[in-house]
Amino acid sequence: MSNVRAAHLTRRGILAAGGALGLGAVLAACGDDGKSGGSSDKETTAAAKSGPWTFKDDRGTTVKLDRVPANIVAFVGVAAALYDYGVSVKGVFGPTKTKAGKADVQAGDMDVSKLTVLGNEWGQFNVEKYAALAPDVLITTMFDGAGTLWYVPEESKDKIAKLAPSVGISAYDRRLTVPLQRVWALAESLGADMAASKVTDAKKRFEEASSRLRAAAKAHPDIKVLAGSAAQDIFYVSGSNLSVDLEYFKALGVNLVEPSASVLKASGGWYESLSWENVDKYQADIIMMDDRTATIQPADITQPTWKKLPAVKAGQVIARSPEPIFSYDKCVAMVENLAKAIETAKKVG
Repeated sequence: MSNVRAAHLTRRGILAAGGALGLGAVLAACGDDGKSGGSSDKETTAAAKSGPWTFKDDRGTTVKLDRVPANIVAFVGVAAALYDYGVSVKGVFGPTKTKAGKADVQAGDMDVSKLTVLGNEWGQFNVEKYAALAPDVLITTMFDGAGTLWYVPEESKDKIAKLAPSVGISAYDRRLTVPLQRVWALAESLGADMAASKVTDAKKRFEEASSRLRAAAKAHPDIKVLAGSAAQDIFYVSGSNLSVDLEYFKALGVNLVEPSASVLKASGGWYESLSWENVDKYQADIIMMDDRTATIQPADITQPTWKKLPAVKAGQVIARSPEPIFSYDKCVAMVENLAKAIETAKKVG
């Protein structure tokens, strides 16, 4: 990918959240449009309600349709959240399949072999396939304050917008519970049974996990946690003020290690870029590492400076999801994992 394109992305603030939310944009090759599979046939698809449908999104835009959307196209993470609530989609875009053809971490429990994938990487969105699905609505997240629709390519956004109205759920500068509530409301509007035991049990488990994390943070206030993300030449250290998960963890009392506001300013407040030689700039007892497939995972990091970090040597490295799947079921594990890590961590940093 050209430096010009990478610079353009940075100017738009797409390199974001938790060690570069848009890191996939820079690392991913600018290839052909994604390949399609069949439509999802999820058995527990919510029964569509009759009558008109209205939903006000986080841009303040109200979408009004004559009926509840049946042909939904969504960013893969949103589709995965809706799936957990019993709402299926006709097509997805964003990281859906790994190079091996397996489900990407952002695809949740969906059967990716049965999904129509309009584009699997940044910049990929097959407008012709999208049109062929006769979409009623497009749903995705947003990671800035300008209402930019996540993974909808800048160059084709106008064509895409003409085919169906869009709904944007903001994951920018708010705590995790807010987009969770917004996706809950969206799923309910689409006909999901929010009183189903599977749904209510997941919400209860999330609340219990949150209480556990709050207690762990209070009992171990000296345990310092750093959120990082690995690229070939750069280690990103996340700030907490814009990321939904880190803002939530901080609110629960987690002692987060993060760059100063002046340092974060260069990235719009998201992260600090460090060379691998300087990866030990911040001392931490636990390191949470970006779990997205566009990033280098801890087991594959060969940098000697990484291996010398006290938290790494102590085995106190856990996964982090900078782009959570906003269903209560999927957010339980990320909260529980951090709680357990703080409860059991040795003071090393």
